[in-house]
Amino acid sequence: MKKVLLLFFAVITIVACSSEKSGFEINGELIGDIPDSTLVFLKTVDSTRNMIEVDTTLISQNTFQFTGNQDAPKLYYLFFQGIRGNSPIILENGSVSFKAQKDSLAFSKLGGTPQNDMFMTYLEEQRKFADIGKSFNKDLQQAQMEGDQAMIQSLREEYVELQEKSKNFEKDFITQNPNSLVSALILERIAAQKALPVKEIEEMTNGLSEELQTTAPVKRLKKMLDNLKKTAIGEKAPEFSGPQPNGELLALNDVKGKVTLVDFWAGWCRPCRAENPNIVAVYEKYKDKGLNVLGVSLDRNRDLWLQAIEEDNLQWNHVSNVQYFQDPITRLYNINAIPAAFLLDENGIIIAKDLRGKALEDKVAELLN
Repeated sequence: MKKVLLLFFAVITIVACSSEKSGFEINGELIGDIPDSTLVFLKTVDSTRNMIEVDTTLISQNTFQFTGNQDAPKLYYLFFQGIRGNSPIILENGSVSFKAQKDSLAFSKLGGTPQNDMFMTYLEEQRKFADIGKSFNKDLQQAQMEGDQAMIQSLREEYVELQEKSKNFEKDFITQNPNSLVSALILERIAAQKALPVKEIEEMTNGLSEELQTTAPVKRLKKMLDNLKKTAIGEKAPEFSGPQPNGELLALNDVKGKVTLVDFWAGWCRPCRAENPNIVAVYEKYKDKGLNVLGVSLDRNRDLWLQAIEEDNLQWNHVSNVQYFQDPITRLYNINAIPAAFLLDENGIIIAKDLRGKALEDKVAELLN
C-alpha cells in the first residue's frame, strides 16, 4: 500500500510541477571519457546578473545527481570540471533527467518534468533554425568568394525570412505555452532587445499563467515594460540633467527646440562615430530652423569623450556621467545598445526613435519645413 501511495504522489508532482514534500532530483549522464570524481557545478544567475555556484557533486561512472528543494521553477546551468561550455536546465521539484555528450554540451537532452519537457521542445526547434542558419552562412561565404552577387542577394533575403520564421515560432511558443518558464525568459529577452512593440510584449506577458506572474523573470519583465513605456513613441520624454564637459549641470528641458534629438553615443562606439557625420550634416542644415541636439555619452574616460567631440566636430550640447551603461540617464532611457536616439517635438513628446542617415534628415525636414 505504501508503494502505491508513493507512486500516486510522484504522479501528482509531475502534473503540478512542484511539491515541497518531494523536492527535486537531477539524474544526469555525461557520455564520453570522463574520470570518476570529476566535479559538476550547479550554478544560477543572482539578482545582480552574476553567475553564482549553488551546489557541487561528483561524477561516478559517467553519472551524477543533485537533490534538494525548489520553491518555484528557475533556470540553472550545469558546468563540468575541465570541460568547456555549460548546459541550461530548469530546476523544479520532481525528477529531472539530463543527458549530454562531453564534447557537445549545447545539445543536451532534458526531460522528466513539465518545465524541462517544454524547454526541450523549444530547444529542439531553435537548434533546427541554428543548423539552417549555419548552412546559409556557409553558402553565403562561398557566394562571396565567387563574387556571385545574385546568389548573395538571394541568400540574404532567405536569411531574413528564416529570422522572421524564428521570431514567429517564439511568439507561437509563448502563446501555446503560457505556463512555461521559457516563455517568460523569451519575453524578457525580447523586451531587452526591443524586438517587438511594448504593447505586444505586455499583452503576451499578461497572457502568462497565474503561477508564472509571481516568478522573478516576470517581475523583472514587468518592471522593464514599465520603464519602456516611459520612452515609447507618443510619451513625454523623461526629464534628466547631467554634467557638461565643463562640469556644469545641463537639463534636457534647458535645450529643447522645435525639434530635439537626444543622441546616446560614445567615443569608443564605431557605429556611433560612423553616424556622427550624418547628424552633423542634418544639424548644420536645420539648426537655424529649430533643431537642437543633446548628446548623451556612455564613455568611461572623460578625456576620450572630449577628444571624440572635437574630432567629430559635434557642435551641440553634451552631457555624461562617464559611467558607461551604468549612467543614470542611460538607465532611465533603457539603453542597452548604442547608437540610440530619440526625436522629440517642441513639447518634449517622443515622435521617433533610432532614425539614422537619410531617415533622420527626412523626418526633421518633414517637421521643420
